[in-house]
Amino acid sequence: MSDLRKEVRLRTFLKGRIVFNGGNASMDCLVRDLSNTGARLALSETAALPDGFDLVIPAKDRVYKATLRWRRSDGVGVAFIDDRMPVQPAAPAEISIAGLLQRIRDLEAENATLRRLVAEAEAAMLEQTA
Repeated sequence: MSDLRKEVRLRTFLKGRIVFNGGNASMDCLVRDLSNTGARLALSETAALPDGFDLVIPAKDRVYKATLRWRRSDGVGVAFIDDRMPVQPAAPAEISIAGLLQRIRDLEAENATLRRLVAEAEAAMLEQTA
């Protein structure tokens, strides 16, 4: 399969958030490859994804305007429209109780996943030393 990209994508393992529907809908993703012009995103569900959205990558302190280029069952390829838009913190008036509660639920779920992964890694290390 030939590679039609204009730039080489670097392999990454970054947490991302896809934001669409005027900021009313979002989903988590994993940024697997990244360049200045696009990315490959790993998703659990691609069917609900619109053709255009914002891709927030907190570790890079960036929000990318993205358009869908291809779609598979486990992920998508996107092209960036504008890669120079810094992350804008929400103004206090824009923060809602429902949004905060959802963020707390998301963080608690992420925390539980991380604790499980640490426990599995510790168990695997104990098995290797036994």
